[in-house]
Amino acid sequence: MSVREGKHRKTIHLAAHFPGVNSTTVWSDPQSGSQIAFESFVHMARTAERGLFDFFFLAEGLRLREHRGQIYDLDVVGRPDTFTVLAALAAVTDRLGLTGTINTTFNEPFEVARQFATLDHLSDGRAGWNIVTSSDAFTGENFRRGGFLDHADRYARAEEFLTVAREFWDSWAADAVRADLDAGTYVDPDRVAVVEHHGPQFDVRGVATLPSRPQGHPILLQAGDSHDGRNFGARYADALFTLHGSLEDGQRYYADVKGRAASFGRDADELKVLPAATFVLGDTVAEADDRARHIRRQQVSGPTAIAMLEQVWGRDLSDYDPDGPLPKDDPSGDTSITQGRVRHGDPVEVARRYRERASAQNLSIRELIIAVSSREQFVGTPEHVAAEIDRYVQADACDGFIFVPHLTPHGLDDFVDRVVPVLQERFGFRTEYRGTTLRDHLGLTENR
Repeated sequence: MSVREGKHRKTIHLAAHFPGVNSTTVWSDPQSGSQIAFESFVHMARTAERGLFDFFFLAEGLRLREHRGQIYDLDVVGRPDTFTVLAALAAVTDRLGLTGTINTTFNEPFEVARQFATLDHLSDGRAGWNIVTSSDAFTGENFRRGGFLDHADRYARAEEFLTVAREFWDSWAADAVRADLDAGTYVDPDRVAVVEHHGPQFDVRGVATLPSRPQGHPILLQAGDSHDGRNFGARYADALFTLHGSLEDGQRYYADVKGRAASFGRDADELKVLPAATFVLGDTVAEADDRARHIRRQQVSGPTAIAMLEQVWGRDLSDYDPDGPLPKDDPSGDTSITQGRVRHGDPVEVARRYRERASAQNLSIRELIIAVSSREQFVGTPEHVAAEIDRYVQADACDGFIFVPHLTPHGLDDFVDRVVPVLQERFGFRTEYRGTTLRDHLGLTENR
């Protein structure tokens, strides 16, 4: 058992990501079910609650990606409205947190504040908001304002958006109003604050339509990894959803964002770091390794590997053999071959890193894409996986994980049935929910 020397033992936090627009889910598996049927959401949410997870997480896709002028096939699975799904799940779960991704670029603060306050009421305090930004004109074409936001302004808008949303949440927060609400008596309207905000992004004057109870504010998650994104998350978020999953990368990221939180005058323990991760279980380590290799090859077919490489090279590579070597020439610099995709750095630099790794490990195109597109993965027996999760948490690489199963909706079943009992028996994972709100599950104080 790994326990940090001279420090208290950290609590392990777990969350479940409902797979959506990504290459993690194996759509071709016979066990793969519907992405939009309500029973799929219900099954995974109830499984997560049975495993005493902190929350259930929905990502967001505001537009289907297009690759070489056609809709990218992995995206054609459907994505229902986040608030509708989470509100429905509030009725069929009791303690599980319900967290959704909502964009600050293509929405309005009053509307989003009202929707999350409503979800918090319906769920008795289990609402969470994953705050994301966008400067993507392609996505913006779905909206009245279009892709109007410059890339450099996206966090400026997000910060002002959150400021206004908080003002609406806090407008019913006066002690006298809270006392009336707790007593179930008439609320004096003169005690409800008028929200008045005049800024470069929003010019608002109005009154919230309902109190933001019972959490005060919903839990705030954030996933940006740029300098501005890290600062925004460290300053405002309750938890960070990150791709820095390896132990060493996780420790560097963890130290960085916790340090930034402290620089903003926050208690670093009030900011949780939760990387995305996957898992593969077996009765033996060898069996789990074999399953993991099979799953990764299901996730990244030959055509998928070529398409993902084209996103870096910026041109048609359909003549290349996915089991052959990388192109020898540099990327074209054209980033428009795929629309609606998050960019990750300079293509020429990415290509250089790809070549170095492929050369050092003698990897084909498909093998390379499998390697670079993998999330942090825990592979082994239930005992091994539980021990590794605990090791990462106690080594300050994270505070827990948001698990992304490769099958919908049953992909979390084995983890809850086989890994959670080991975490409880050996590593102090909760055996019951000790509170009723998502803020309680994460061990955070009320944000008013």
